[in-house]
Amino acid sequence: MADFSSRMTVSYFFIIFSLIYFSGFGGLRGITALGINYGQVGDNLLSPQKVLHLLSSLRLTKARIYDTNPQILTSFANSNIELIVTVENEMLAQLIYPQQALQWVSTHIKPYFPATRITGIAVGNEIFSGDDTTLMAYLVPAMVSIHGALVQLGLDSHIQVSTPSSLAVLAESYPPSVGSFKSEVYATMSQVLKFLASTKSPFWINAYPYFAYKDDPERISLDYVLFNPNSGMVDPYTKLHYDNMLYAQVDAVIFAIARMGYDGIEVRVSETGWPSKGDLNEVGATIENAAVYNRNLLRRQLQNEGTPLRPNIRIEVYLFALFNEDLKPGPTSERNYGLYQPDGTMCYNVGLSTLSSTSSTSTTSISLTSSATKAAKMENQSLVYSMIVYLLTFQVLMRRQT
Repeated sequence: MADFSSRMTVSYFFIIFSLIYFSGFGGLRGITALGINYGQVGDNLLSPQKVLHLLSSLRLTKARIYDTNPQILTSFANSNIELIVTVENEMLAQLIYPQQALQWVSTHIKPYFPATRITGIAVGNEIFSGDDTTLMAYLVPAMVSIHGALVQLGLDSHIQVSTPSSLAVLAESYPPSVGSFKSEVYATMSQVLKFLASTKSPFWINAYPYFAYKDDPERISLDYVLFNPNSGMVDPYTKLHYDNMLYAQVDAVIFAIARMGYDGIEVRVSETGWPSKGDLNEVGATIENAAVYNRNLLRRQLQNEGTPLRPNIRIEVYLFALFNEDLKPGPTSERNYGLYQPDGTMCYNVGLSTLSSTSSTSTTSISLTSSATKAAKMENQSLVYSMIVYLLTFQVLMRRQT
């Protein structure tokens, strides 16, 4: 029992230390960016062409849609917008078959690419959040079949395949270093991670600090969730300091992934935002808080920040959402996450255009190259050498435990 405990201690130490020490290698991947979610569950929506003009005026170069709307794909052709499209949950059952997946990609993707810069396919959305185990069983086969179709059509080097999950997939998220997946999703999640690692695709997470604050406003600091100045928290195991909840949530996901043996997968935030209006029991859903959250997040992005665990990797974040979607079901907050009303009227000003135009970029795009990239490249050789030494040391320690 003592030997087993010692091995577990060394193993746990290896997970934490290797994640922290070698996280800088991710900075070598270069450019990450800010995007926005373009939902369409509303009436009186702007035409896709007008939406394209709006995105251009905001200097955003990345967007995500929740289908493969042909009008949007056509309208976004020959623009600088990189687009993530979505396979609706109800389509997964059909796309587990390679021939059906090939037909889907041939119909919904190939005719528009490369004129329309499709860079990702989201297979479903928050599949793990419900109790539909059948749908969950379809997920990985559908991802594999769609990727296989992309390979067959020569598109796999341009278009990544992943699936966005909510934070509900985590059994533990506080402190971040104890992050772990729920046992009921473990088997399927293991297959998802294996697929992402083999295809070098990112793990997409929908992360909303708002929900945590709404559920426990007495104990959770509003400043902490809004990126305002605050004392933050220190993870007792890693000693890393967190001054906002979003970064803590992302790092909890990174640790959960590492615990399953996949510590090299990039984590991107496929959704985050704050509602500007809510029901009486939706604490904190105000226009003031929404403006502060999104404005502060934008400022962080423009400062090329990474999380405490991966400080040299600027997180790719997609704001939710471009529009208030007035036809969405559920509580009032669900219809009030947008920066704009469906007709293009501004809900509140987060200063997106101003922030991007005053940044130190050489173009008008909000996409920025991490300031750490050059330094990371210069340190590449010494870090590789250090990694080899460290791994050899780890091997010796493990042998001594056996």
